[in-house]
Amino acid sequence: MKFNLKYAVIGCLAASIVTPAFAAGSGADTYKAKCAMCHGADGLGTTPAGKAMKAASFKDPAIVKAPDSELIATATNGKGKMPAYKGKLTDDQIKSAIAYIRTLQK
Repeated sequence: MKFNLKYAVIGCLAASIVTPAFAAGSGADTYKAKCAMCHGADGLGTTPAGKAMKAASFKDPAIVKAPDSELIATATNGKGKMPAYKGKLTDDQIKSAIAYIRTLQK
């Protein structure tokens, strides 16, 4: 009994270490959880919250032309009424969300 319990504990510990790495990988999931409420599912910023906060459309030519580093800085540090996500999202989650935003621009 102790032998099986030992392996079960080891398996649970391993799963708890690996699971966050997989969870952080999806830019679409991060976008849906943190960005879509203002910027909308399509990235146009036409949600009620987006209109109230004057959220930018990701199809705006200035944003389309902006380098990823600028968008990452905006998401990390905030800009205007947009909150900063530093400390709330990892750098990888922010980069993945920006990569997803680029797919909305096509």
